[in-house]
Amino acid sequence: MKKILFGISIVILFTAIAVSGRLAFVEMRVTEYLIEHESIPEESILVSDSFIANLPGAKNWMVAIKLKDDARTYYYYSQKGQIYLESYTENGVEYVQ
Repeated sequence: MKKILFGISIVILFTAIAVSGRLAFVEMRVTEYLIEHESIPEESILVSDSFIANLPGAKNWMVAIKLKDDARTYYYYSQKGQIYLESYTENGVEYVQ
């Protein structure tokens, strides 16, 4: 019984590590994209929060970006090496791209 619990604990631990690593990777790619390709200064990125969305495929790994002096919150995802804007919210209304 202890071996089964230990095995299950190891699987859960590895899954948690893999998920947190994937979220960190997507967040890093999105912030790099914004800084390098969209010419947004790093200081202007107030919030960069990666999360698991309830969407299919690559859209399941999302990053919410909040910029300085901008009321919108932008939601990005990464697919096949490209970064895409999925949607943004403004005044509580979501605008899907």
